Amino acid sequence: MRLIDEDGQPLGIIGVREALETAKEKGLDLIEVAPTAQPPVCRIMDYGKYKYEMGKKEREQHKKQKQQELKELKMSPHTQDHDFQVRKRRAIEFLQAGDKVKLSMLFKAREITHPEIGKKLMDKMLEELADYAVVIKTPSLEGKMLTVILNPKA
Repeated sequence: MRLIDEDGQPLGIIGVREALETAKEKGLDLIEVAPTAQPPVCRIMDYGKYKYEMGKKEREQHKKQKQQELKELKMSPHTQDHDFQVRKRRAIEFLQAGDKVKLSMLFKAREITHPEIGKKLMDKMLEELADYAVVIKTPSLEGKMLTVILNPKA
């Protein structure tokens, strides 16, 4: 096997027993790095320290990632203009923060007999948010709820 010492310097092609003895003398572990290579490559290192460093790097990468959340904004078919503008402003804030937005419109009692009113309001909202979002799930009526899911534009 090809042996590499703890400093990264190649020690040449050595037998397995000799490599194990060399690692024991230095008080370190013998780790097989490339088993498919001809001859296989092994390295002398402190395996506990190596595992600790790899875990540390992985935790550091997780800190830098931003988890995308699904924020929901609710409206009704009778949402007035000012409330509509507030919902639009909140949706833009969420989208700029990198979160997905779910727009929900609940039809109460006999409002469901005229879903076109809610659909018209939802289309107006989608038109206003076109610069900030991409529609993932198109407006669909499920029971008494009209829902749309938006993803922020890249």
